[in-house]
Amino acid sequence: MAKINIKRIYEPAGEKDGFRILIDRYWPRGLKKDPLPYHEWLTAIAPSNKLRKWFDHDPEKWNQFQLKYTLELAKNDAIDNLLTLIKKHKVITLLYAAHDEEHNHALVLQQFLNLLLK
Repeated sequence: MAKINIKRIYEPAGEKDGFRILIDRYWPRGLKKDPLPYHEWLTAIAPSNKLRKWFDHDPEKWNQFQLKYTLELAKNDAIDNLLTLIKKHKVITLLYAAHDEEHNHALVLQQFLNLLLK
């Protein structure tokens, strides 16, 4: 089974990261595009703009956000691209920019992928 890690994009790349995929819709604030160490940027896997704006990183909306984003993922064609990368690389790290490490879309995506890969 593939190993799926998550990590803030602001943390240094590590040897155990494997294939690094940026999963945010927009480029992270304060970072230059080069020489940022990532292999793929999948903007289409991020929450829709409508959902992202509604959630606004509000922990009180976390449970609803998880459900709504999971429903979006279930209909998202970008999942196929991501699964292909996971199968090819075995170890991947999903990179995100959110400050809140307990309430962010990377956690939901990681959980969703782990269920698909069981």
